[in-house]
Amino acid sequence: MPYALLLFISLPIIEIAVMLRVGDAIGWLPTLAIVILTAFIGTTLLRQQGLATLNTARQRLDAGEMPAQQMLEGMLLLLGGVLLLTPGFVTDAFGFACVLPVTRQWLANKIASRSIVSVGGVVGFGSGAGRQRGGPSAKGGTTIGSGSTAGARHSDAHSAESSASGGRPQPSTPSPESSGEVIDADFKRIDK
Repeated sequence: MPYALLLFISLPIIEIAVMLRVGDAIGWLPTLAIVILTAFIGTTLLRQQGLATLNTARQRLDAGEMPAQQMLEGMLLLLGGVLLLTPGFVTDAFGFACVLPVTRQWLANKIASRSIVSVGGVVGFGSGAGRQRGGPSAKGGTTIGSGSTAGARHSDAHSAESSASGGRPQPSTPSPESSGEVIDADFKRIDK
């Protein structure tokens, strides 16, 4: 948290210093015009790249794959949009780095290679994607990150096999891989 506070305090000071330098070099009116122009260019590029990333994520979902890369790129697009709308040259430089496809994909790959997400003991995203961790938490789970949803399809097929008449799944005997308890209940709609 001290890094965020340091960034929050130092970034406006750096922006003011850079804007004063640029204003002295080219004048205050061209400096203001450049800041406004980069905001317009950035929002146009952000809209275009956001729609392209959304379409790619939909295609990955339709193919049965987790769109983890596109989700990470979407977060970078959001950060880039905020930085581009913030007046200043330093924030614009980082904003364009988050919005331009080549640098955004490079940043997303760097972040993904340093990140490992573990849910239920299954490691996903980054260098350890799909590996099972040892220890007590290594009981079943969901992989978050790049890869396919083959495990989810397998569990759907398994639950379809264990369904009784009426389509209601029946609890199966717990396997050594499963964790938690199965709760079997009847539910009634209360909104009608």
